Amino acid sequence: MTANQNLFAALRDAFPSDLDSTAIETADGERLFYTWRDIDHATARIANLLQWLDLPEGARVAVQTEKSVEALLLYLAVLRAGYVYLPLNTAYQSSEIEYFIGNAEPSVVVCSGKNFGWVSKIAFKAGCKHVFTLNEDRSGSLLERASHHGDKHEPMQRSADDLAAILYTSGTTGRSKGAMLSHGNLLSNARTLKDYWGWREGDVLVHALPIFHVHGLFVASHGALLNGSKMLWFGKFAPRAVVERLPEATVFMGVPTLYVRLLGEASFTREACRNMRLFISGSAPLLIETFNEFKSRTGHTILERYGMSETVMLTSNPCDPKDGERKGGTVGFPLPGVGVRVHDDQGRPVARGEIGGIEVKGPNVFSGYWRMPEKTKEEFTADGWFKTGDVGKFDEQGYVVIVGRSKDLIITGGYNVYPAEIEGVLNELPGVAESAVIGVPHPDFGEGVVAVVVKKPGASLEAVALIGELKSRIANFKVPKHLFVVDELPRNAMGKVQKNLLREQHKGLFA
Repeated sequence: MTANQNLFAALRDAFPSDLDSTAIETADGERLFYTWRDIDHATARIANLLQWLDLPEGARVAVQTEKSVEALLLYLAVLRAGYVYLPLNTAYQSSEIEYFIGNAEPSVVVCSGKNFGWVSKIAFKAGCKHVFTLNEDRSGSLLERASHHGDKHEPMQRSADDLAAILYTSGTTGRSKGAMLSHGNLLSNARTLKDYWGWREGDVLVHALPIFHVHGLFVASHGALLNGSKMLWFGKFAPRAVVERLPEATVFMGVPTLYVRLLGEASFTREACRNMRLFISGSAPLLIETFNEFKSRTGHTILERYGMSETVMLTSNPCDPKDGERKGGTVGFPLPGVGVRVHDDQGRPVARGEIGGIEVKGPNVFSGYWRMPEKTKEEFTADGWFKTGDVGKFDEQGYVVIVGRSKDLIITGGYNVYPAEIEGVLNELPGVAESAVIGVPHPDFGEGVVAVVVKKPGASLEAVALIGELKSRIANFKVPKHLFVVDELPRNAMGKVQKNLLREQHKGLFA
């Protein structure tokens, strides 16, 4: 019989020999301790419940709940039972949930008790027979029903190619697409990161990320579980609370926004970080200013990496100094076993230092989009490389630099303008905290360049003066035709700037 390739089986095999040691400790709210045995028994009960429901082969389980340890256990139980996990952002509203449930056709939906009324109505209308509730305080029908089932369960036999999860992309251009990730995609990536990031005995992870996304659900959780490492579990990120627990930890993963908020906390010092081994950043670009300030304040150099819903992690700055320095403004080197190349619009390789479309290949790359064969075909090259939609380059030392999304490219008067280049110049100007550059329809140029700038506290910024400064630093066709100073930029739950909202807001500017 072929070895079971079920991701849960691999994670379960990595549990430490002492199953009564602490696996997860809640670090905010009620202080709770979950042992490795607790994880084994709880996931078995939920897996047995799911199998008792007699779901069809490959059934999807859609989940929209607040972050809790039990929500993580539900994810592990879905894997264990051999079904397909479908996490949904807690910010999604009824029209979005209606689309996801209609598209994925889940057999089971799990939601927060407060949303049961409207979520169950959508689910039942779409033909879903089972809707459970799960709340942050460990209440709800899911756990109540699971408590009647046994705590022993043999993980379902799965091959590496079997579907483990569907992650819907953020859908900034048209409808969201469901990226299909297999047990093999997730396990290969988790094992690669375990080695590359030097996970070791005694590591403790601060888990302060959402678990409806690749970063928190896969990269962070799998990393700790596969290493048999304890997690300090935060339901929500609160900088002061995190700093208080940092001396007990060695690894922290966050989006750039979390690092900015940590730096705003006076108690965040070298002393607070004395036992930390590794700070990892991803999901959105890390400003070089944040990178430098963090190093100066803590003595630690943030490791920035790059990945996607469709591929999990692709590149990473080195963890081990013998592999090179951690270089701000880059996302490091392709991970072992992952192919990364940069091609132009005609599909030809570009020279090192030149900008083009980033394409990737490897055991971590998804098989395609759920029920979108034509879209899947479009996104892969004839020789099987996935077109990420990101624009970037290899620098002279072989580090990957992300310049932006191809959809964010501005073509003005026939010239290509990369927003990240202008944002980089703007962010260096005195008084500028951050910026976003977009293109909007223009009657003469096709698109006009527009900048939206956030000022630093106490700073006074004038649009005319900033534009004048840019004119002395970059080519005239790149200079924004309009510049707005605002209090903040719109962001999604993972801290990415939502340029689609800015484009919508300013689309009539030149009409």
